[in-house]
Amino acid sequence: MGKLGLALVFAVTAAAGSACLAQDTAAEKKPLSPEAFLELRALQDPQFSPDGSKVAFVVSDPLKGEKRTRHIWLYDKASNTGRQITYSEMSETSPRWSPDGKKLAFLSNRGDNQQIYILSLSGGEGVVVTKAKADVSSIAWSPDGQAIAFLSPDPKSEAEEKREKDKEDARVVDKDKKHARLRVLELAKQEARALTEPNWEIKDLVWLPDGQSIVVSATNRPASDHNTERIYLVNVKDGKRNELLAPRGPFNAIRVSPDGAVVSFVGCREDGPQPHDLFLLPVRGGAARNLTGASLDRRILNYHWANDGSIVAEYAEGFRNRFVGYNSEGEKKESPELPINPGPFGVAPSGEIAFVGETSTAPQELWLRNASGKAEQIIHINANWQDHALVAPEFYKYKSFDSVEIEAALLKPAGYDGKAKLPLVVLVHGGPTGNWEDRIDPWGQLLVARGYAVFYPNVRGSIGYGQKFVEMNRADWGGGDFKDVMMGVDDLIAKGIADPDRLGIGGWSYGGYMAEWAVTQTTRFKAAVSGAGMANLISEFGTEEHPSYDEWFWGVPYEKPEGFLNSSPFVYLKNAKTPTLILQGEADTVDPQGQSQELYRGLKWYGVDVELVLYPREPHGFQEAKHRVDMQNRMLNWFGKYLNVEPLKQ
Repeated sequence: MGKLGLALVFAVTAAAGSACLAQDTAAEKKPLSPEAFLELRALQDPQFSPDGSKVAFVVSDPLKGEKRTRHIWLYDKASNTGRQITYSEMSETSPRWSPDGKKLAFLSNRGDNQQIYILSLSGGEGVVVTKAKADVSSIAWSPDGQAIAFLSPDPKSEAEEKREKDKEDARVVDKDKKHARLRVLELAKQEARALTEPNWEIKDLVWLPDGQSIVVSATNRPASDHNTERIYLVNVKDGKRNELLAPRGPFNAIRVSPDGAVVSFVGCREDGPQPHDLFLLPVRGGAARNLTGASLDRRILNYHWANDGSIVAEYAEGFRNRFVGYNSEGEKKESPELPINPGPFGVAPSGEIAFVGETSTAPQELWLRNASGKAEQIIHINANWQDHALVAPEFYKYKSFDSVEIEAALLKPAGYDGKAKLPLVVLVHGGPTGNWEDRIDPWGQLLVARGYAVFYPNVRGSIGYGQKFVEMNRADWGGGDFKDVMMGVDDLIAKGIADPDRLGIGGWSYGGYMAEWAVTQTTRFKAAVSGAGMANLISEFGTEEHPSYDEWFWGVPYEKPEGFLNSSPFVYLKNAKTPTLILQGEADTVDPQGQSQELYRGLKWYGVDVELVLYPREPHGFQEAKHRVDMQNRMLNWFGKYLNVEPLKQ
């Protein structure tokens, strides 16, 4: 299912940032509309120059049309200024410094396909250095700066292009798919050569410091529905492979220590469902060692090696992310708490950290944390968002049915006097191995601006609370997690905050599933909104991409159908009474359209007030501006109609 990362459309949008303001000045700010969130700009991929004097990073433009465009910016520490350095009408991403710090390689889709460009920092325009008829991805300079390794599949042959042009384009699933191959571009010759065969699929890549080998994540069984990727060492001269490790379960974020002696990666303790701990693997042989499992029972989100052989890692801790250090001896060193929630980051030779920071009321900006731990904002990309009214959440904990402690966030309307009972909307995050974070959620902010209380529970199965907490909803979707939701709702009713007669629930992906489950288990909710949910876990397994995620939770439906079936909302649709809005992208391969279609047909069969809205071209996370605005307006109107809330006067 692979729900993590694309958990919710509103969570994906939330990554674009928020705005700084105080609740007591909300009346002076601009009211929020779905259109306003299109203006938020996202920051990504901060990369220090080799000498640590500059940071290259990616900034998105406001969303217009079908996709955001992105460009590369440069922050200079000496002048304490940032500026945009690429300006095409298309996008530029993945800035990577040459070893001498004089050039930046990057990817751009300026032509027919995404290619590698090189920009001299002394001036001029970026120059394309690959001209393949297929997209390029995952670039890395060789240590001597004379070559760039990259991933790219073989282009279509002339015969294939002709068949496609003539509409003779039938294809055999899996067999006819072209896979990314590891290639090396010799810059002096402007020639690229492939180091791996077409039937292999390559993902991560990183050079060893000697420049003789490249470490990759690869599989010769790309059609498998299991996690068959292994870690290999590929010789640059002849492409010979040496298998270093076959990790159990999924893994990601391959890196190499500065001395080239250790390959690191984030992997699973056992077999899944998602990478959790940081492992160290000796290049010259030996077992992989779990660096963080015993000392830090939290999911590692990202990490980087420092020049002295230490590691800076970022991990999930409830609603916040935090940094932690490990020295070259493997000793843990906690970092000072930051005033902002950190995201993507880079590490300078001096130990400074450049990171993207945000909170629920502060938009994404670039921050710099010095070696002593003091952090300051160094870029103001989203400064204009201070004109918008946002509400800060209250973070708190409550006990669930079995005394397990659940952390949650609550939005209450600005100026709320604490006396009136409010219409309450529960929003459930995606995953289930996801979590709500301290960052802007457009759905929640739009709802609270219109007088709703908004409840965000990090139910069992969420990351940020340890591996055992993640495993608590294994083979139990709709069980303890749903009880966590309802116990939280009852808690807010008991506190006099939530109106028991005006309850709503919504979510995307796993959150959409939870909304669907709720309407089949109780009639307490008066309105529900399900985005890209799952009505039938058996047919979901058979039609989604990457079913190995679901297999960790349930096994396979061919052998163990009972768990899939008993936790599928469609089995209980005869109980549903709640008016339900269903939102679905037609190009969604994570939770395919058929899932929403099954829910819609069943609710319609039993006479429930239901609408199914399909969005052409949209994948799991919506990309087009008009679709995002439409989706959010429909959500607001649906809850407003059934929870009896007046539209916001603009």
